[in-house]
Amino acid sequence: MAARRSRWRTRGAACSLALACVTAAGCGGGGALSAESLNLSPTLGASGAPHDRGAADPASGTSSAACVSRVYGQMTLDQRVGQLFLVGAPADVAGADTLAAVRDYHFGSVLLPDTDAGTAALAAASASIQALAPSATAGARFLIGANQEGGEVQQLTGSGFATMPSEVVQGSWTVSALRAQAQTWGSELRSAGVNLDLAPVMDVVPTATADQNAPIGALDREFGSEPAGNGEHGAAFIEGMARAGVASVAKHFPGLGMVTGNTDDVSNVVDNVTTANSPDLGSFKDAIGAGVPFVMVALATYTRIDPSRLAVFSPVVIKLLRSGLGFGGVIVSDDLGDAAAVQSIPASQRATEFLDAGGDLITSQSIAPAEEMATAVVARASADASFRAVVDSAARKVLAAKQAQGLLSC
Repeated sequence: MAARRSRWRTRGAACSLALACVTAAGCGGGGALSAESLNLSPTLGASGAPHDRGAADPASGTSSAACVSRVYGQMTLDQRVGQLFLVGAPADVAGADTLAAVRDYHFGSVLLPDTDAGTAALAAASASIQALAPSATAGARFLIGANQEGGEVQQLTGSGFATMPSEVVQGSWTVSALRAQAQTWGSELRSAGVNLDLAPVMDVVPTATADQNAPIGALDREFGSEPAGNGEHGAAFIEGMARAGVASVAKHFPGLGMVTGNTDDVSNVVDNVTTANSPDLGSFKDAIGAGVPFVMVALATYTRIDPSRLAVFSPVVIKLLRSGLGFGGVIVSDDLGDAAAVQSIPASQRATEFLDAGGDLITSQSIAPAEEMATAVVARASADASFRAVVDSAARKVLAAKQAQGLLSC
């Protein structure tokens, strides 16, 4: 976005939307599409959660793995690279800039801005984006996400959206009450065409230093001050969202609770406390145990884990998440587009370093740096067979997560 980024900041004045129907594949001349007309509902199992990615697709009889392989096989290299990006849309959401970026760079996931437009208007915008899938992304429909945590970070408001309290307040509720309420909030997101929530925050912030912790504690973004309570409440949030058909993103591994600076606004944010064996990692382990399909990695440096790199570029940190905590889903970067923490690194280098470290899905809060990053990834993958294999593996992980959300058709 042109000014401050909406995902990790205190929510300011909401944007207004210009929501016009897009003349594209699947969008006829009769006005704005509805989410229902594009069959955006996830395939749900008996528990209300999306089907496991290895299960059979009941509509086709095809296994999820075979479906992923089929869609993957139909994609060009540019389209596979596009699946590795979650790109922030400007205020008009489905306007010319967003649609051109999806068409030209094949970006497979879109992050919504702050808006008070309400669920009906956002459903029309989301449907216009989804209508581009046949031509832009080989039929793989889009993850459409928002930062809908509660309190200071609730991007989507207006008609159809309840006001969400902060995670500190949510953490005072019983686990069953939070699970039920998260399902309600998730249903609101689904009605707006949103299928990805960049929440919950799993970071543990000590009570004594919460006010000095700019990214989390100062904004009441933590469920509590100890890992067990954070973990069980985060798991309940994830489970409630899944019952509504919304995938969650647990963030910001390995935690921003021990830092002072906000990586959105300053560089060289350092954690000198957290280790690979810190009890505070338990909250992330609980999120993984609850089946969270996405985990976001932070932009801070953890001197007692890998002192030489930001976590998002660290194979050591990502191996800790994969092997140490057993996470097999999609690893998401914190914002590599506009965050102050990465501005000293050329945009073309940020994406390749994240993928080299073992990451899968690159978040860019604005379009321009995402385009530069995608160009660099395509160029290197075209010239380097080993890096192309890295890209292909990441693309398959993203497609598997999409299949679990009912976003692939075989």
